[in-house]
Amino acid sequence: MTSQNVNESESPQIEAIEKEIARFRVEQAEAAATVKDLLQREDPARGITFHAEIFRLQQDRLRLDTEIQFLQVKLRRLAATW
Repeated sequence: MTSQNVNESESPQIEAIEKEIARFRVEQAEAAATVKDLLQREDPARGITFHAEIFRLQQDRLRLDTEIQFLQVKLRRLAATW
């Protein structure tokens, strides 16, 4: 396989990874906005709390951050082989 063919096959992979990273960042932003909204709506004095939902969303944000980091490493490795 020539390097031209390798580059052509890696280009769609790079684009797919970049799209996935963008999608994960959108999910992260949505989770952050939801957490912020839940925190503002909480009223512990009246017994209104969303601790379980907030915790789950924070865990999701951490998972998404890990996914993004993993994909960024993969992207760098692909770009380095060009």
